[in-house]
Amino acid sequence: MRPFLKWPGGKRWLITNFKHIFPQKYNNYFEPFLGGGSAFFYLAPQHGMISDINVELINVYRVMARNPVQLRERLEAHQEQHSTEYYYDVREHIPADQVERAARFLYLNRTCFNGMYRVNQLGKFNVPIGTKQNFTDDVYRFEEYSQILQNTYIRAQDFVNTIRLANEGDLIFADPPYTIAHNQNSFIKYNEKLFSWKDQKRLLSALVKARSRGAIIIATNANYPALQHMYEENNFYTQPVSRFSSISGVNEGRGKQEELLVASFQIN
Repeated sequence: MRPFLKWPGGKRWLITNFKHIFPQKYNNYFEPFLGGGSAFFYLAPQHGMISDINVELINVYRVMARNPVQLRERLEAHQEQHSTEYYYDVREHIPADQVERAARFLYLNRTCFNGMYRVNQLGKFNVPIGTKQNFTDDVYRFEEYSQILQNTYIRAQDFVNTIRLANEGDLIFADPPYTIAHNQNSFIKYNEKLFSWKDQKRLLSALVKARSRGAIIIATNANYPALQHMYEENNFYTQPVSRFSSISGVNEGRGKQEELLVASFQIN
């Protein structure tokens, strides 16, 4: 199934072009940087844990799992009232009710500019309205999404706390936050704010430990020489892969970009 959220850095392109790298057999599934969940919904694992540090994002998944019908009804209500004025009014106010909050998040995700997720220094969502007018074409599938989520633990927590639970035969898909950099300076400038070098080292350490317990590792990252060297030095297999990027707001910034595929096994 396609994910119900559009997310910057989402991995729909990976599923489309490199689905063969995912093993057919594994025990539990662990995804510590959930985002839009492309890999999760492609695999539809029987058991596992998905997590993210974004509390609002995790609330959407929990509500989708537990209250898909109510979430559909609330999103359809947003559809009926959608306008520029309504969008900014919804963006300004965060409801206390979990279902209402999830519907707000999903509404803003589907109607904001280019599906971006950005908050200001006060933690308030501040992306302007986009051009999409109709955004409820998949609501009939919400109960299917709910069914896939039923046997999965959904947690708002640091990635290390998720990875440390993976054991022999479990599959970890780790897709940390990063942007595609055209040179080393821009990598440091942009990515240090998203996911610091210290976090990169914490992630590597957690994956090394999980591999030693027998977990299967698949990860993605920016195609940055120091990162590739760091993983290869710790006996991971790496491969630069290309994707089409449409995140940039200007045409000159769109086109094929390279990312780094990392695995605990030989990548074919």
